[in-house]
Amino acid sequence: MFFYLSKIFWFFAQPLNFAILLLAAGFVANFLGRRRLFRAATLTSLLVLVAATWTSLGSLMLNPLEERFPRPAVPEKVDGIVVLGGGFEGAINLARGGYELNSGGDRFVETAILARRYPDARIVVSGGTGALVLEGEGDADTAPRLLEALGVARERMVLENRSRNTYENALFSKDLVTPKPGETWLLVTSAFHMPRSMALFAKAGFPVVAWPVDYRTSGREGIGLFTDNPADSLANTTMAIREWIGLMAYWLSGRIDEPFPAPGR
Repeated sequence: MFFYLSKIFWFFAQPLNFAILLLAAGFVANFLGRRRLFRAATLTSLLVLVAATWTSLGSLMLNPLEERFPRPAVPEKVDGIVVLGGGFEGAINLARGGYELNSGGDRFVETAILARRYPDARIVVSGGTGALVLEGEGDADTAPRLLEALGVARERMVLENRSRNTYENALFSKDLVTPKPGETWLLVTSAFHMPRSMALFAKAGFPVVAWPVDYRTSGREGIGLFTDNPADSLANTTMAIREWIGLMAYWLSGRIDEPFPAPGR
């Protein structure tokens, strides 16, 4: 139920859809002669779009998430690497059978680099189909094609293709690999997604070391207009809002222990 409610809520809450729905509501209000409601809805829709696409709001919201878990010194020994899905174009790969990467593809490039650095480490790819409506191939089904092409042996891979969200990533990955005390496992995911991921893996009893990738901010962004192209600004704002809402929802539902997890807690 949590999965379906989160998908439905996010459909309405993401900035572009929210602005479109507000605009549609405004036109309905105008048709019904509710001019004040029409003006309020259209003005709010405009403000949402301007803030999301023409300002640095998204970067300012993303940066605290990205800075929360800095990358540590390179470990001497690594027993395993867990990479979370979200780096492939699932619908395209299902249709064409390739390994097309999206903006989160750094996760799998970094995993291939780490696999070469630690040739004895197991590689866990965790990611099924998390879409509610759109059909696509899960990342754990696509990943072997890319990783093998980059020189990672198939027998090193542990594929978890049932998970639909980060909560299930943590639970199902632990069940598959049963990590032993004293082992060192790296968790590879986007830097903005790391606080929620680390908290969920800790809650599941799977100790991991954060290895963030896929940074979307430089850390030098300030308040300003037209600091990036509109598409990237909108994407950053959308991801930031989704991640902050996700942290709050997971905390309120008891899936993580604090709303803004930090190292060592």
